[in-house]
Amino acid sequence: MTFSEEEAAPDLISETEEIFRETAGELAAALREVRQGKTGEVKTAVQAVKDLRAALQMVMDERTRVEKLRKQVAGVVRDHALDLDAARDEIGRRLACLREAGGGG
Repeated sequence: MTFSEEEAAPDLISETEEIFRETAGELAAALREVRQGKTGEVKTAVQAVKDLRAALQMVMDERTRVEKLRKQVAGVVRDHALDLDAARDEIGRRLACLREAGGGG
């Protein structure tokens, strides 16, 4: 996905965390009902647990993707940042050595 400068990228992590909080609230309410002997809420509690698990997985997946994108933007490869300035300097140094050795042509 690409977004124009004026358009803010959707904050999927915040949205997923909100779903997570809502589902956790539903689960807590269903558990209170079960503790009071209202067994009709068991099905709701089970569904809330499934929803909570799915929401948690979405949060973790999204955080992993965001971290991966941050590393790509920063030029990090295998947990090491690429030092492009140092690489450029080394290439220049080697070219200077070749020029000094020169005359091979």
